Amino acid sequence: MANTWGYGAMTNHLGDMQNSKAIIIFGANPASNHPVAMQHILKAKEQNGAKIIVVDPRYTKTAAKSDIYCRIRTGTDIAFMYGMIRLIKENGWFDKSFIDDRVYGMEEIFKECEEYTPEVVEDITGCPKEILIQATTAFAAAEPGALIWNQGWTQHTIGSSNTRLGSILQLVLGNMGKTGGGCNILRGHDNVQGSTDLGCLADTLPGYYGLSEGSWKYFAKQWNVDYEWLKGRFKSKEMMESKGFSLGLWIHGVNDETNKVNNAGTPLKALVCIGNGISTITQTHKVKEALDKLELVVFIDPYVNDAAVITTRNDNLFLLPAASQVETEGTVVNTARTAQWRYKVVDPLYESRPDHEILFDFAKRMGFYKEYIAGMGNGEKFVWPDNATDEIARSLKTIGLQGKTAARIKKHTDNWHLFDSVSLKGKGTVKNEYYGLPWPCWDESHPGSPVLYNINLPVSQGGMGFRNRFGVERNGVSLLSAEGSAPKGSRIKGGYAEITSKNIEELAGVKLNEEEKKAVEGKNWKTDDSGILVKYALQAGLAPYGNARARTIVWNFIDNIPKHREPLHSFRPDLIKKYPAVKDNPKHFRTQVRYESEQNAQVWVNDYPVNIVSGRIVEHMGTGTETRASKYLAELAGEMYGEVHPELGAKLGIKDGEMMWVYGTGGGKIKIKCKHSLRVDEKSVFLPQNFSGMWSGEHLGKRYPAGTAPYAFGENSNQITSYGYDQQTSCPETKCSLVRLEKA
Repeated sequence: MANTWGYGAMTNHLGDMQNSKAIIIFGANPASNHPVAMQHILKAKEQNGAKIIVVDPRYTKTAAKSDIYCRIRTGTDIAFMYGMIRLIKENGWFDKSFIDDRVYGMEEIFKECEEYTPEVVEDITGCPKEILIQATTAFAAAEPGALIWNQGWTQHTIGSSNTRLGSILQLVLGNMGKTGGGCNILRGHDNVQGSTDLGCLADTLPGYYGLSEGSWKYFAKQWNVDYEWLKGRFKSKEMMESKGFSLGLWIHGVNDETNKVNNAGTPLKALVCIGNGISTITQTHKVKEALDKLELVVFIDPYVNDAAVITTRNDNLFLLPAASQVETEGTVVNTARTAQWRYKVVDPLYESRPDHEILFDFAKRMGFYKEYIAGMGNGEKFVWPDNATDEIARSLKTIGLQGKTAARIKKHTDNWHLFDSVSLKGKGTVKNEYYGLPWPCWDESHPGSPVLYNINLPVSQGGMGFRNRFGVERNGVSLLSAEGSAPKGSRIKGGYAEITSKNIEELAGVKLNEEEKKAVEGKNWKTDDSGILVKYALQAGLAPYGNARARTIVWNFIDNIPKHREPLHSFRPDLIKKYPAVKDNPKHFRTQVRYESEQNAQVWVNDYPVNIVSGRIVEHMGTGTETRASKYLAELAGEMYGEVHPELGAKLGIKDGEMMWVYGTGGGKIKIKCKHSLRVDEKSVFLPQNFSGMWSGEHLGKRYPAGTAPYAFGENSNQITSYGYDQQTSCPETKCSLVRLEKA
């Protein structure tokens, strides 16, 4: 299985937000979840006069710092944004030249937005129309404006549509490719971007290469193994080229026998979990069911993974102690696409071992160690992790990692004090480079690209247009940028296709010699190991991936353009007929996933009348596996709770500080303390996601190996979140659930 939560890459970077004149924040609470990012946001407000606009169902610590706060119902962000776009269009606030020159399909978005009048938006979202108008006016007037989002957008059945329409909003205003603008996705861990880039996804190889035969053959070459041998590791070529189970859906490959038809005729039998909090997906009681049923479960983690305590299996459960970051070294890639080298501080303690040693040992025992390391050096003569880092740089050409070698990353980390925190520009020994070499970093002389899609800079200084990925025309309309919309200094002044052996001479204005022609024959910029295509493209001021229009229409998605669809467990069943869920998907990441049938199974709100708003708290991260093991953090936030509006508490007869039961639509239940709060509305309960170690009222402390129990225990909120998965990425929908509250 693999993570497919698909946040998207940050187009700008944290320090760049200080250049913004307005920052609109959807589905994120950086004051609690991303304190470093929040510092930059506050500097933008205090030093640059930026207006802070927060759109959130809960009045968060971030909202407390906002100039405009918009409370909306969970799952209605698309309606809110279409309302913004309609107002922008109606008032002529959109960037016409940017749209005409660099965007494809905006007329469809403008047509879709027409129905979302301020009155309609108020009805769907619950946000007063006056607040919508105020927020839109402020954001549209800013030059430039930045957009921030996080899991409050992605963890929905239409999470992929949320992120698409947010990006489109920035295209409408011409905020893409601008310093102080762009789409800024905040991550909760220091290497989420790096792990995504490396292919920790169920539907791609490293670098987002996909699963086609051509991609596998390319990586067979990069890994220095025979393609036929690689194919032989799979049951069939069809399975080799099929999506795997995702982090959200793997449990259904165990619990539901009917899904074996999508998995070569067999249910999942074993799970190896490396540093992943698998209880963070929806319906944790179903995770327990799957863990109990598997033939083998292995956790590799510096701490006891809370899922290992949730399961009640009594055999074939293994906990392998992994070294922490300070006991090993290598790169991490942060949300801004920048790399940093982490040096080892101490040797691994006790029986713990670094991840790579554990995986190398597995490979030896399974008989493919020689093939496993073949791409890193000559036999076993490699330096870890330097040669692995260089293998990654060499192989992942799709995102331009060629220039991010181990030596360059170390140099940046060693000289971090020579870089400006707002522009990322270096001086002295790292002059004319950007900190961490944000990708794309096309070769070892390239400085990195701090702001994606910026055509006001030469490609050699980090400039580029939008990537050409989907051909040069669609339905007779050009998908390439208009004349005059190319990076500064480009030989081609308008759009152009991605660089290949067939067009390099024409586009770059060069004549390849016979040796060069032979080296690049049949290749494109992302498969050319010689570096010739990239070299000549850069010399001509061309971005190797081409220069195209950003597309608003994704013709290979279920919803070609983003659509508001009511949550599967909607608080407003009267809106389902007009905004229904998509049809059930019989093969979504090897799983039969319910959408329409789940939404219409019953009128959910009749039995579960309270809406969940979930999120993280500043003291803990993830399920709190690591942070709750700190007695100081445990003292600051030591127990699970649910925030309930005093009016709702009075209606239910649950006083502040009393215990209550929370029942979910899928059969789970948790027992937690009621905390009266005005942060939530009268129909919702806020549940932190950072607790575990309690199970439906039962304390699980006795299940921890001696000396490993955390200091703080609490119910896992995902025991009672509802069934639901993103229609494209399969990200679990933890942000739209209905529950019933009762006094304990």
